[in-house]
Amino acid sequence: MTFGTTIDEAVAPLILALDVGSTGTRGGLYDARGLPVKGARLKVPHAFTTAADGTSTIDADQVADELRACIDYCATRFEVPIAGVALDTFASSLVGVDADDQAITPAFTYADSRCAPQVSYLRSTLDEDETQQRTGTRQHPSYLPARFLWLKEHHADAFARARRWVSIGEYAWLRLLGTTAAGTSTAAWTGMLNRHTCTWDEPLAAAVGVPVEKLSPIAHPSQPLTPAVDIARTWPTLADAVWFAPVSDGHTQSLGAGATDSSQLVLSAATSGALRRIVTGAIDDLPRGLWCYRIDEDRSILGGAINDVGRAMTWLEETLKLPEPEVLAEYLAAEPLPDLPLVLPWFTGERSTGWIGDARAVLSGVSAATTPSELYRGTVEGVALSYQRMLTELLRVAGPPAEIIGTGRVSLEHPGLLQVIADVTGAPVTPVTIKRSTLHGTALHALDVLAPGVARADVTRAETLAPRRERAGYYRRQVERFQILYDKVYAPAR
Repeated sequence: MTFGTTIDEAVAPLILALDVGSTGTRGGLYDARGLPVKGARLKVPHAFTTAADGTSTIDADQVADELRACIDYCATRFEVPIAGVALDTFASSLVGVDADDQAITPAFTYADSRCAPQVSYLRSTLDEDETQQRTGTRQHPSYLPARFLWLKEHHADAFARARRWVSIGEYAWLRLLGTTAAGTSTAAWTGMLNRHTCTWDEPLAAAVGVPVEKLSPIAHPSQPLTPAVDIARTWPTLADAVWFAPVSDGHTQSLGAGATDSSQLVLSAATSGALRRIVTGAIDDLPRGLWCYRIDEDRSILGGAINDVGRAMTWLEETLKLPEPEVLAEYLAAEPLPDLPLVLPWFTGERSTGWIGDARAVLSGVSAATTPSELYRGTVEGVALSYQRMLTELLRVAGPPAEIIGTGRVSLEHPGLLQVIADVTGAPVTPVTIKRSTLHGTALHALDVLAPGVARADVTRAETLAPRRERAGYYRRQVERFQILYDKVYAPAR
């Protein structure tokens, strides 16, 4: 079944959804059922600027221009009114803006690990457990507190000049709308939101020398923005559109995969990966290995993350002489090998569950006889074992879910990955087969406000992948070996 609709069959109201991801900026039209409108979708590719010292940035004005191009394309495909515009972006980004609302720094991404030394400093000066209970996050290079301290030390002029600090989505809206705000989940993913009050955490802001007045107002989904420019003049079909504050891609990917409540656990496998569960009300005792992000007035997302899933696959493809994809798929499906290399797959640092931001990948048990296929499978198993660590923490605090939904680009490009994850975790995984689930979720985010009474179309799914019980013993041993190697390599860093 095709997941989509034509403009003639689309059910009003229409939503223009926008997504700024790690590999590009996307835009597309969706109808009130959450179905993508055929012929109204555009992607503008981009890449982060990276370096061996942990740099991971992108030009903020470039992204704003990419979003403008997506809006230009999608808003002019059909002469029909568009009721709302919603934007998600990769989480934990940061841009410094001067008094003229111009970017004076690049956009730092979640993967920029140069502030790892500042994480160590914060851990030595803060009560990290107590801070986590307030903000929902541990101290880590992917969050903003350490990044602010790094900027203060290494870019003092820009730190002093900045009139405000915003995410990449907030900056784009400032450029395009003349106004901005941080969506609730965008604020939460900074590591600086008090998850109980939904306000910026003043003790943490003071600790890093950033007054909360330099951060954007926080806007729930029910609090849209009012553009300060004449939108109708540039985009007539958007004359009456409601513009939503930018939100995190982790938030909208959960929605786009079909999660509606705490009965479902979403397993994301894209450039990075995550396990996420929507919960209502407070999580009073948050485990150290997890985070908890507010997304609206009464809901949060509980979970954990891994920096390198698609990035690990890309490293394998670019570094090794791998066989054809069909051969690799067969190799993943074959019986495990007892002497397979053991891989800690953190090419850009560990997030959940140990939060060692400057961790790097470890390949153990590699010999002269090790083949590229064995390294491939060892890395895939390492990724799966990382998900297993997060799942164990989630089960302790939230109990078993009714189902696990698998989504993300890498889950489609490497279908064997989800089967290995099912085998390692012992939990069935149902793949979602629609593409661009994050963009789909961004549309649903707006539709929950603008068309709450319209039934949403069910996302398409593949057959559920049941764990192969005959491999349970092998993976129990791999879990133990993984933990032993982790403790030997990284215990001194904690």
